[in-house]
Amino acid sequence: MNIQKLMKQAQQMQAGMAAAQEELARRTFEASVGGGKVTVVATGGGDVQSIIIDRSVVDPEDVEFLQDLVLKGVQEAIAKGKAVAAAEMQKLTGGMGLPF
Repeated sequence: MNIQKLMKQAQQMQAGMAAAQEELARRTFEASVGGGKVTVVATGGGDVQSIIIDRSVVDPEDVEFLQDLVLKGVQEAIAKGKAVAAAEMQKLTGGMGLPF
């Protein structure tokens, strides 16, 4: 096995992974919960960009329900981004099990 060739391949893979992570950080992922009453948009980097709440779900007597919906929406939007990131990294590493 040629160590120089292996090092070059590793460097190319690392550059590809960095580019993919940058691209994923710019992409947005949307999750709607509660029958579309709460919509969350987050980046692939896990930053929440917006939360839209339908007025009909705002009930001062049941704040916990709204809190649960918002939390679930945030979790789902971030999970979508993580799933896409994992799939993209899997493509780049070819299933080598490398951390990213």
